[in-house]
Amino acid sequence: MAAGFFDSIVTLIVRTSTDLPPDVRAAMAMARAQEPPATQSSQALSIIAQNIDLASDDEGAICQDTGMPTFEVRTPVGANQLVMKAQIRDAIAEATRRGKLRPNSVDSITGANSGTNVGPGTPVIHFDQWENDDEVEVKLILKGGGCENMNAQYSLPAELPNLGRADRSLAGVRKCILHAVWNAQGKGCAPGAVGVAIGGDRTSGYTAAKEQLFRTLDDVNEDPRLADLEASIMGEVNRLGIGTMGFGGRVSLIGCKIAALNRLPASFFVSVAYNCWAFRRLGVVLDARSGAIKRWLYRDPSVAAVPMADQEGFRRTGREVALRTPLTEEQVRSLKVGDVVLVSGRAYTGRDAVHHHLMSHDAPVDLRGAVLYHCGPVVAKEGSGWRVTAAGPTTSIREEPYQADVIKRFGIRAVIGKGGMGGRTLAALKEHGAVYLNAIGGAAQFYARTITSVDGVSLLEFGTPEAMWHLTIEEFPAIVTMDAHGGSLHTDVEQRSAHELAALA
Repeated sequence: MAAGFFDSIVTLIVRTSTDLPPDVRAAMAMARAQEPPATQSSQALSIIAQNIDLASDDEGAICQDTGMPTFEVRTPVGANQLVMKAQIRDAIAEATRRGKLRPNSVDSITGANSGTNVGPGTPVIHFDQWENDDEVEVKLILKGGGCENMNAQYSLPAELPNLGRADRSLAGVRKCILHAVWNAQGKGCAPGAVGVAIGGDRTSGYTAAKEQLFRTLDDVNEDPRLADLEASIMGEVNRLGIGTMGFGGRVSLIGCKIAALNRLPASFFVSVAYNCWAFRRLGVVLDARSGAIKRWLYRDPSVAAVPMADQEGFRRTGREVALRTPLTEEQVRSLKVGDVVLVSGRAYTGRDAVHHHLMSHDAPVDLRGAVLYHCGPVVAKEGSGWRVTAAGPTTSIREEPYQADVIKRFGIRAVIGKGGMGGRTLAALKEHGAVYLNAIGGAAQFYARTITSVDGVSLLEFGTPEAMWHLTIEEFPAIVTMDAHGGSLHTDVEQRSAHELAALA
């Protein structure tokens, strides 16, 4: 394969990471139009819209979690797929070096980060052949860990919470999809989209479900039975009231795409691939000889994207609460669920490795009165220092086994993340005088611009996403969703949406 193939794949990776396709932009614009002004979902969608524009304009990662790169490649018969695979891996490493992808490939045994996004199993590359001697088709999806964790697989018949028995029928499949969307709440960065596979085995079902995410949101299924089911889901699911980020609202899902595979008589699997609003999926058709891009899939580069945000972007109401670190217990206990805060001062990042480390080690910095940000940023080395180029929140529920102990032991006053946390953390917030602040998942460019400096880094041996970064932030906006009085917006929305789910049974 010609050297042009490498350059074209790098271009595809960069554009996929930084610029949403038109069908996703249109769906998010429709979602924004449906949410009443001044609601929490409307505020979140304003930030999302601004973030989409910033990422496209500055060619920055839309979300700091640039996900697991998954390629679908169709080649002429006889094409050298070994060479293509090697060049795709090299292109992934190059895009990572340029800061367009976060180093996400870690050794599953040691936790060591390769630093290049290349390793056993990463990136994922699926090859197929077609009877076209002149062209190579390459499609790419970047699916982040937060939404990947909300994938689901059901073995029917089954009893589903709030929905009752799901039988081996399309009616049972419908219940599985509704349950998967309800279960994701804000942890998967709603409003999301789902790819669904009926049948197959456990492996082929998940693969086919993810392949459905390569369809555009506005297409119509060729199978009229599945087309009817897709339309039925889209007509019902937004009645759940989950809304953007799980804040409550009118739009919880922007797409549902379903495929059916043959299966064994003993098995009836329903596999659901949940994708976040940052639905990063693009493709190119290449000249088979030169490797140059002949045309783009999903988008027409000659047509300029319509800006998503209005001039206001994030709308301030004048009721925002300004906070400056270090925080006091009195400040924190004055906050209540629903308050919008603007946080300034020092904040420290901490994800899975940091939380595990703090359970048995002293903190590398004084965390009394501190803000701990669940974030694995994309960073760039600048001279002897660092610059953050993307910095949205990660899904907080992963830290539930640790968070209460970390709050108690180190005197942390605020945790920033997305998707909420569980009962043990909620009890610790109340007992020790701390608060959970929900930032907008995926809004990595928006939040990067609230970071005025990187003042240091600890535990860099964990890799850049898992290190503890010492940041100075200025007017970082977030919503209080768990307060120091036992209030939790996440619990409220989950309970209300469970009632609506039961009504759809």
